[in-house]
Amino acid sequence: MGIYGRKKRLIEEDSNNIFWTTMSDLLLGLAIIFMTLFILAMSGFTQENVKIQQQQLAASKELAQNFKQNQIDVDVDQLTGNVKISDIQLLEVGSYTLSDKGKKFLDKFVPIYINTIFNNPVIADNIENIIIQGHTDSQMFKDAKTPNEQFSKNMFLSLQRAYAVQDYMLKTKYNKNYDPKLRKLVIVEGRSFSEPVLNDSGKEDLDKSRRVELKLRVKGKNLSEVFGFNFGAN
Repeated sequence: MGIYGRKKRLIEEDSNNIFWTTMSDLLLGLAIIFMTLFILAMSGFTQENVKIQQQQLAASKELAQNFKQNQIDVDVDQLTGNVKISDIQLLEVGSYTLSDKGKKFLDKFVPIYINTIFNNPVIADNIENIIIQGHTDSQMFKDAKTPNEQFSKNMFLSLQRAYAVQDYMLKTKYNKNYDPKLRKLVIVEGRSFSEPVLNDSGKEDLDKSRRVELKLRVKGKNLSEVFGFNFGAN
C-alpha cells in the first residue's frame, strides 16, 4: 500500500472514531435525560411542585424581610422558611416558662409569621404542618444517672418549651380568620439534644442548641429531595 493509501485509511479510521465517539456522547446524554425524566415522573415531581417551591422560596424571603424591618432577631432559612429562635429570647433560664421578654417577643413575632404565611394562598393551601419544635443542649441534669435518663429529661424539657410557645402563640394578635386552619396544622415536638448546633470547630454550641424552631412542612417534593440532596435543611 502506498503513502496515499495509508493516509486515506488513517483518515477513514479517524472519521469512524469521531463518529462513534459522537454517537456515544449522544446516547449517554439521551440516557441521562431519560433517567432524569423517569426519576421525576416516578417521584411525582410536577410543574405544580415547581410552583409550590417557588412560592415557598418567595414566602421565606418575605418572612426574613418582614422580621428585619420590624427588628425581630431570628434565624430564617430563606430556602425553607424554617425559623430558629434562641431560648434566651423566650424562656426563663433552665425553665420551660416563658419570660416577660419572651411574651413580648412572641407578641411581635407571631402575627408577622402567621399573617405572612397565610396571606400567600399557594403556600397556605399546600402546608401540611407547622411544626413547633423544642431543642435543648446536651448538658447533664444533676439527678440524671444514665444517658437515656438524661435524654428523657431533656426530651420533656424540649417538648414543654415547644408547647409553651404554641400555647402563647394562639393568644397573640394575628388575623384570627386563620384559626381553624392553624389549629389543624400545628404540631408540637420535642427533640431533646438530638440535633445540636455545631460551631466551626465541630463542637456543640450550647447557647445556639437551646432553641425553638418553627418549621413549614409543604406538600410536594423539590429537586433536592428527589435526588437525595439536603440543601437548606434545618
